[in-house]
Amino acid sequence: MSSAPPRRVLLLADAPDGLAALAAAFREVCGPKAAISTVLSAQALFAEVERSPGPEVVALDYVRGDGERAGAEVLRELHARWPSLPVVAVAERGDVDTALSAVRDGALDFLVRGDRLPDRVRTLVRKLRKTLELIERNRRLRWRSEQLAARVEARERMVGDSHLMRSLARQIERVACVPRPVLIVGERGSGKELVARAIHERAFGPERPFVAVNCAAVDDALLESELFGHERGAFTGAVRTVPGRFEEADGGTLFLDELGHMGLDFQRKILRVVEYGTYRRVGGRGELRSRARILGATNADLEALIAEGRFLADLYDRLAFEVVRVPPLRERTEDIEALARHFIERFGEEVPAFRGKRLSAEALALLREHPFPGNVRELKNIIERAVYRDTTNELTPEDLGLLPVSSPLSAAARTGSFHERVAAYERGLLSEALRAEGGNQAAAARRLGLGYYQLRRLLAKHGLTAARRTQS
Repeated sequence: MSSAPPRRVLLLADAPDGLAALAAAFREVCGPKAAISTVLSAQALFAEVERSPGPEVVALDYVRGDGERAGAEVLRELHARWPSLPVVAVAERGDVDTALSAVRDGALDFLVRGDRLPDRVRTLVRKLRKTLELIERNRRLRWRSEQLAARVEARERMVGDSHLMRSLARQIERVACVPRPVLIVGERGSGKELVARAIHERAFGPERPFVAVNCAAVDDALLESELFGHERGAFTGAVRTVPGRFEEADGGTLFLDELGHMGLDFQRKILRVVEYGTYRRVGGRGELRSRARILGATNADLEALIAEGRFLADLYDRLAFEVVRVPPLRERTEDIEALARHFIERFGEEVPAFRGKRLSAEALALLREHPFPGNVRELKNIIERAVYRDTTNELTPEDLGLLPVSSPLSAAARTGSFHERVAAYERGLLSEALRAEGGNQAAAARRLGLGYYQLRRLLAKHGLTAARRTQS
């Protein structure tokens, strides 16, 4: 089924009646409910496109005079800033060179003024219907996919009825309705992205985009292009203009995870977006406006980084309109049973052969004693491995693969202060995994449910000897 004809058409002309015949043709074809408007300058055109909702289609005089910006120049900027916006180039003559030039500059189609203009517009609108339908389908599919991912994440992680989780839920409800940045802090694996998605869901619902970016995954040079996009020719290999994550998140939420890893120079660029709502693509000249709400997250001590000169105090102040702390699992041990049962059930839904498993009382007691340096993510990995290993319908302590209370590692982890005990347990887990995998770091990382580079950082943190990396 084809979509309706465009309802919002914007024309750029030299004079109020410069494209009057074209406007009349659009009204005839699109119907009386269509909003057909005309602007007389590129500045006014860009302002209208930035509005929400903006035009569905733009038609412009490809060759313009009177000292105004040339139509070709305006067309190129439109295509660079809004690549998915259908633009129609209009000219007096229909020579092949002009038409090809317009298409190269980003026009969806080329229209010649003159006789039979309504017929030409009718043909054009048929093409536009298909284009607009594809744009809308892609938008809906992207948002549905993101919403499904969010709901799956919520089913897996947002579990627990402890007083800390109830307090967190109340804070999420409160901050969701205030259109300001939020800083989410918590240890790795505690569920920071889940909290960000919950804030987004309550603020915007499923119809707005949620875009997550891990700032620790790439260096600042690549991160700038990832977030802001780049212009064609901005660097070697940039063969076309690519929108950034800020554009993708327009009108919704941009989640910046692990923002403590950003360098100072890049932090200043993010500060400008947070402060003024504007940025530039890599290699671009014009400023773009962002309407995305920014949520940041980190497991680092940003105040300590500020004291060391590694994080901007101004950026912290603007991001920390509200600070949401996600409690580690060891502070809400009363939620462990519900989480464990939930993960057993979820894994059984994914793999029918694993359905019907249950957790023994002894296994649950062992889980409650575990410090969980990897938090909920670690618990999920432990449960899934236990379900996979188990040959009966009851998960035992042996299935969990945790160290018994009598082991030297457990003893080391039960002396000293709280932080010393956690550090000792973490160091022991790393050593145990490396020994079990014969020094193979990649295999040890998989065994612990960590990424390879996460494991490397933990080895360095605890001063453990680096072994070889073997992909097996």
